[in-house]
Amino acid sequence: MLKSVCIFCGSSPGKNKQYVKVAKRLGAFMAQNDFRLIYGGASIGIMGAIAEKILQDSGEVVGIMPQSIIDLEVAHSGLSEFIKTESMHERKNLMHEMSDLFIALPGGMGTMDEICETITWAQLDFHQKPTIIFNFEGYYDHFIAHIHQMNKEGFYADEHLKLFKVCNSYEELEALLVSLKG
Repeated sequence: MLKSVCIFCGSSPGKNKQYVKVAKRLGAFMAQNDFRLIYGGASIGIMGAIAEKILQDSGEVVGIMPQSIIDLEVAHSGLSEFIKTESMHERKNLMHEMSDLFIALPGGMGTMDEICETITWAQLDFHQKPTIIFNFEGYYDHFIAHIHQMNKEGFYADEHLKLFKVCNSYEELEALLVSLKG
């Protein structure tokens, strides 16, 4: 049974106000359906918005953050559980160990690093956990096109295209989560 959802997303709200709104909508859905959030632990941006909504709706939120980022004073202080790590590598390993599935919402280079590593680890058979790219309002169109370009050029095998799902609407994401939860 899938319980813990790792969300990769921006510590910035982004320019499109809909990013925060859809993150809050997902947070409400997660709390209502007893999904536990595993995330980077920030109180700001999309990260802070989804965590705050889940907490407001009595859901469970686990934040994982290296001390160097805690020192920047962006850590969320009111989480169900907060885990301090020594490095980003330790943080990402814990996020992977504690999670049953992964979702990428809009975000920057950290989000790209996390979703690429998650897909690569699946490619290397380090995990078989569902991985979802939430292509909200076409945010990941170019990234997805580049993956297909890598495939076309022989750098990404056909079978690896099945290692992740792309959801192009919130409704599609919610339906996939319901089906995965079982």
